[in-house]
Amino acid sequence: MNDLKYVLTAGLLGLFLVAGCVPAPSSNSGIRRVPVPTAPAAEHAETVSDVSTEPGPDDPDAQTEFTETATGLKYKILRKGDGLKPTAADTVFCHYRGTLDDGAEFDSSYGKNAIDFPLTGVIAGWTQGLQLIGVGGKIELEIPYQLGYGEAGSPPRIPPKSTLHFIVELIAIQ
Repeated sequence: MNDLKYVLTAGLLGLFLVAGCVPAPSSNSGIRRVPVPTAPAAEHAETVSDVSTEPGPDDPDAQTEFTETATGLKYKILRKGDGLKPTAADTVFCHYRGTLDDGAEFDSSYGKNAIDFPLTGVIAGWTQGLQLIGVGGKIELEIPYQLGYGEAGSPPRIPPKSTLHFIVELIAIQ
């Protein structure tokens, strides 16, 4: 019974974290995307019980400069990971921290539970960025507003035309 309360609490907490987030327009289709957390999957139970409060270490040879894609996404691979890389159709299980240009944190799973996200249901910058690392990897993303929440933002936490900054650790692919 305590496990059920824990999972329900974690699921509600995850929903609370993204409350107020509105769908963002996709840069290449008419699909609107928004982070959609779910309760941690049962197969990740051993990971969930170890609640990380901070991101894990970077690789010694981690990128120090951002690489920019043709779409404008900027990224630094901080830890490559040695597992499979997700596809846009996958659901990923990860820890993340999101901040604005001024460093203000608008969302984080650290100190809580890692969360499952379907890559078809998140902002385009996440869909593109998470495909660049393998399981166990860590990436820093700088997402222009066109690949994030667009011109409208997601008030009150994400202002219009906001560049988003994320640290994401890919724990598993479902």
